[in-house]
Amino acid sequence: MLVRPRFLLQAEGLALLAGALALYYHGGFSWLLLLILFLAPDLSFAAYSAGPRTGAAGYNLLHNMVLPVALGAIGLLAESDPAEAVALIWLAHIEVDRLLGYGLKYATAMRDTHLQRI
Repeated sequence: MLVRPRFLLQAEGLALLAGALALYYHGGFSWLLLLILFLAPDLSFAAYSAGPRTGAAGYNLLHNMVLPVALGAIGLLAESDPAEAVALIWLAHIEVDRLLGYGLKYATAMRDTHLQRI
């Protein structure tokens, strides 16, 4: 039986979301902070006011895993709870987006994503 890529990507998003929230809970971080910052990466949509190329760049900057994973690693190494908390919130946000089928954007249009064929 072949498992569809869409299902695998959604399962991956759910697993990473659950992991990020479990680590957040285990770290004893503020749930109020999570509520306040959870949608912060979506402020990058404002970059679309400068056109699709700038919008895609802004969105992709805040919706890929590189920066939050780096921030989390720095937070662990520096024993910085705020950095760890923000990194986990950021990862959780990205994974909710992936779970819902939202992907990184191409410069052609906001609806053109790396997941659009799935």
